[in-house]
Amino acid sequence: MTAKRDYYEVLGVTKTSSPDEIKAQYRKLALKFHPDRNKSAEAGEHFKEISEAYAVISDPEKRKIYDQYGHAGVDGEYSTDDIFQGASANFSDIFGRSGGFDSIFESIFGRGGGFGSQQQRGSDLLYETSINLEEVFSGKKMEIEVKKNIECNICKGSGCKPGTSQKTCTNCNGQGQVRKSRSMGFASFVTVEPCYTCKGRGSIIETPCNECKGSGKKRGSKKITFDIPPGIDNGDYTIPNEGEEIPGGINGDLIVRIRVQPHQHFKRDGADIFYDQNISMIDAALGCEVHVPVLNGTEKLKIDSGSQPNSIIKLKGKGLPRMGSRGHGDQYVRVVVNIPKKLSKDQKNLLEEFKNSNE
Repeated sequence: MTAKRDYYEVLGVTKTSSPDEIKAQYRKLALKFHPDRNKSAEAGEHFKEISEAYAVISDPEKRKIYDQYGHAGVDGEYSTDDIFQGASANFSDIFGRSGGFDSIFESIFGRGGGFGSQQQRGSDLLYETSINLEEVFSGKKMEIEVKKNIECNICKGSGCKPGTSQKTCTNCNGQGQVRKSRSMGFASFVTVEPCYTCKGRGSIIETPCNECKGSGKKRGSKKITFDIPPGIDNGDYTIPNEGEEIPGGINGDLIVRIRVQPHQHFKRDGADIFYDQNISMIDAALGCEVHVPVLNGTEKLKIDSGSQPNSIIKLKGKGLPRMGSRGHGDQYVRVVVNIPKKLSKDQKNLLEEFKNSNE
């Protein structure tokens, strides 16, 4: 599951694009991903995505809210039904008014353009955080506060003033949609449209809640606790049902974007880590013991006599936990032999003696 893409990005336009440019670009994409033309498995999802983007961007009021507040602003103000219902004229202008708009969206969304009483889903939310390599090694418990739409605590999400309830819409008999018959010559076409009396919901709130004005939700914040597991890497991770809340619908997800900070001493490759250990050329020649840092402390390491520059020594199991499986990676220590840039006269003489003794 991924967070919603930017509507302008989805359509391939910019914030400065004119309504005619946006309409032309949507028509081009709609024809490309139209389910009657494109039989690929992804076509339907692409068609839904570009249609939702166009429904918002083609409406001046919704576009203004989106430009200022992004997805949170639109989702906090409109339901999916409201988004598409308000844009029906714009779609009809593109697909024609002889049932084309209704039939296309009925085949994609299941009921006349995504209207009606099917469950709505809240938007996904994105939270970005960074952790260090030591926290990757041990894991981390996090508690964050997320600003989002939450259920109204006065009406408990019903949208009704306490002591009242929603009434079944008499225009559509609670179906959220109405059927209309249109005659064209010798043929008759039946289309399904959202009920304009109840805005496709199937019920009417006669006495709305004073707190949420009938929406069943309000802007608030929620504390969320979750664990970052040991061995995690850069990427997006999903916490189900902690996104925007929809009264009577399905909550969106919280997408946690993890960035692992670069480490001062270690480099990472999956579950393995790498460390450079500096030693003198004397220690390389004679051998020595050193203490090297590992992610949970230090480890004594024996360097054999005659070790060559860039030799690699493996510390088995001293790397990061393998996420999703047992065990740890390894730590690889590269031996970096430091050659002095300046020597004293005595040092030079000693090296000359050593050189001569090997000739």
